[in-house]
Amino acid sequence: MTDEPARVGNVLYPVPDVAAAVAFYRDGLGLAVKFQDGSRYAALDGGGVTFAIATAEESIAGPVPAASFKVTDLAAAVERLTAAGATMVTPATEGPHEVRAALRDPAGNPFVIYAPRPQ
Repeated sequence: MTDEPARVGNVLYPVPDVAAAVAFYRDGLGLAVKFQDGSRYAALDGGGVTFAIATAEESIAGPVPAASFKVTDLAAAVERLTAAGATMVTPATEGPHEVRAALRDPAGNPFVIYAPRPQ
């Protein structure tokens, strides 16, 4: 493997209303808001891991929670993961802040891998 090891970037929860979810987790658990992109996405400080909440169009892994892993080379990571038994759910697409793909591990669990957008 030539790139850096992946790291958990966030745990993503799909929600119908980002503002309501931000209020719930901020007020109910005391999670600080690190970043919010209007009504589509928010990142909260989960104490070492980002707790992300997003609307359906941002939750490319589907309607269930999924871990997201940051990688340095998305294409190489997809190749390694599919060779190891992952199945593609959503091919690499450019999002507003990164390039990302959704896959399922051999047990069927969804996850997302993402890398910074090329400059």
